[in-house]
Formats: sequence, structure tokens, C-alpha cells
Amino acid sequence: MIRAYKFLLRPTVRQEQALAEMLADHRSLYNAALQERRDAYRHASKTTIRYGDQSAQLKHIRAFDPERQGRWSFSSQQATLRRLDKAFAAFFGRVKAGKTPGYPRFKGAGHFNTVTFPKDGDGCRWNSTPDDTQSRVRLQGVGHVRVHQHRPVDGRVKTVSVKREGRRWYLVLSCDNVAAQPLPPTGSIVGVDVGTVHFLTDSNGTHEPNPKFLRTTAGELAAAQQHLSTYPQRTRRRTRKHRAAARKVADLHRKIARRRLDHHHKTALRLVRRHDVIGHENLNIAGMTSKPAPKPDPGNDGVFLPNQAAAKSGLNHAILDAGWGQFLAILANKAESAGRRTIPVDARNTSRTCPPQIGGCGHVAKENRVNQAEFECVNCGLVEHADRVGALNVLYRTGLVLCAGG
Repeated sequence: MIRAYKFLLRPTVRQEQALAEMLADHRSLYNAALQERRDAYRHASKTTIRYGDQSAQLKHIRAFDPERQGRWSFSSQQATLRRLDKAFAAFFGRVKAGKTPGYPRFKGAGHFNTVTFPKDGDGCRWNSTPDDTQSRVRLQGVGHVRVHQHRPVDGRVKTVSVKREGRRWYLVLSCDNVAAQPLPPTGSIVGVDVGTVHFLTDSNGTHEPNPKFLRTTAGELAAAQQHLSTYPQRTRRRTRKHRAAARKVADLHRKIARRRLDHHHKTALRLVRRHDVIGHENLNIAGMTSKPAPKPDPGNDGVFLPNQAAAKSGLNHAILDAGWGQFLAILANKAESAGRRTIPVDARNTSRTCPPQIGGCGHVAKENRVNQAEFECVNCGLVEHADRVGALNVLYRTGLVLCAGG
């Protein structure tokens, strides 16, 4: 298996300055490579420049600018050029698929926060002692940086990345050949239904409350954003107070993200420990959170009918606040590591189908869902909580259980 480990770095003042310079120089290389591609296409008869062409220029770039580009790892600079190449590949893929293209953009100082070393030992070296008390990473141009290693690293370190989040620095290790650690079997099979009122409900009727981290912090976040808005945004030189206000907003967003991630890890771990097989809906979250299409008035040109955009916007915020996609990815990873199994099933009409496992008739109708919490079959009269009905139908669609009496 492949696993990633994220550790806090504890650089000295000089090392932190060197790390910031490393990010700035790699960002400069990225932007220069992007500018070269744009100019070649616009002014040189639509010439296409690829990764191989730009990688071959690195030797000359490093010799021309030894103070900024020559001091860093050659392979990390190649990884930065590959990052740009992947951005263009994704752009052309979206064009061919008929989606919104999203042309690659120049990276500002706050939007380029990661430098990757493709191979341990090439420009970087991960050094970990057996007792994990003196862990350090050696980075070319920076030196040996202390690492707060809070857990052992399994497998073989394949790539090393340095990431900046706010005023903190992190080390991300990508390891392969990580051995699984199977848990003892429990004999339990469960289906789960995710939601916005309850974070999830399983087929046994257990509800996991939704912490709603963004909503609970909305007041503090709104105050910080209002304070930030009092400063002019388009000034040539930002003041110290303006930078402090911007950091406050960013810190709040990072706090919300960390709390959500912690909740997802703990919830997924409980499910994996209790059940051998976990069924869940295969959700198209991008489609679920898309904006509603405008409704033109056929009788009046330029006039649009109400399309419930405000209500849909609130639902979109609730779905994104719950973070279903991140949770399901974490659940799949933990299940693989523990020797468990996750089964994604078709999500259509799971909350509108009368569940056959508890004596239902299997009738599918929109009217079966009375409201958000209540389910009452219009055919057989079965009454149950709507979220549990969804979880029961998810469990049934895994194909591992039989209906009542079957």
C-alpha cells in the first residue's frame, strides 16, 4: 500500500528564511515556465513547449542564476516543471471534455506553498532514529531541519515534500510497500447514509451528529472578514495591520479544516473497528453542489424566473461543510489498511425506496419521503426514520444481505 505521513517541522530562524527563499525561487521558476509557454503559443506561430523542452533548459538557468536557482535541488525544480505540465494536461483534458477550461494561472506568493523532492536521497534525505526522538530531514540549501515525528514511518520513503501552511512548515512523506495491519473480524456488515442534519446514519439506526464546524465558527469568521475589508485591498504596499487581519482570516479557515479532518478520521476509525464491510453511497458531490441553471421567462426576453438559487446555495454550503468526499476517501484508506472492505453503491432513490430488509415492499415513490426526517410508504404504510431507510437501502444494494423472509 501507499501511505502519506505529515509531520511538523521545527526550523531555526535561518532555516525558516531559507525555506521561504526556496518556495519563492521555485514559484519564480514556475511562473517563468508558464510565461514561456504563453509567449511561444501567442507569438511563435502557436508553438507548443512541453516539459522535456523546459527541463533541458534547467542546466543553463542554474548556471545563469546560481544565487537563486543554482542553490536548490535539480530534481525538485524538475518536479516544479512537471507540476506545470500536469496543469496544462488537465487544462486540455477539460477543453476536450467540454468543461470550463480554467487556463493555468501565475502563482502569487500565497498560492505556491509546496516543494516536492521526487526521490529520497536526491536533494533531500530523511533521517529517522529507531526511537523516533532525533528525526531530521536534510534539504539541499537549507540544512538538517528538526522534525516533530509523532508516529513511526512504515514502508519505504518514496517522495518528500515541504509544505507551508500559514506560519508553520510541514514535511509530507509518501511511502510505498506499507504493510496492512488487519483487525480481527467482527462479522458485522453495515450501510451508512451521509447527510447534513446528521453527519451519517447507519443501518442499525445509530446517528452520528453533524458538528457543522463552518456554521459554528461563522460569527467569528464574519467578524474577521469584516475587519479585513476595512483595509484597502489594492494598495502597492500592505501595512502590518492589514497582514495581521489577513492572517486571522486564514488561521480561522485552517482551524475549521483541521477540526473537520480530525472528526472525519475519528468517525471513519470507529466504523472500521466495528464492521467488516461498510456500504456507502457513490456520490457525485461536484454535481450536487453545482449552481442551479437559470430559468429564462419564455414570454419576456432578458427576464428570469425564480430558480431557488438562495435555497440551493444554503444546501451547497451545508454539504461542503460536512466534507463527505474527504470522509469517504479517509474511510476507504483506513478500511484498506485494516483489511476491511468498503462498497460504493448507486445513490439513486435510496431515501425513497421502501426497505425490504425490515418487511418493506420495495415501492419507490417521491411521496414516500414525507420530510427530511420522516419516511412513510404510500403503498404498505411502513414508517421509519428517513436517514435509516437510506442506510438500509445502501446495505441492501451491497448484495451481501437478504430481505426479510428471504
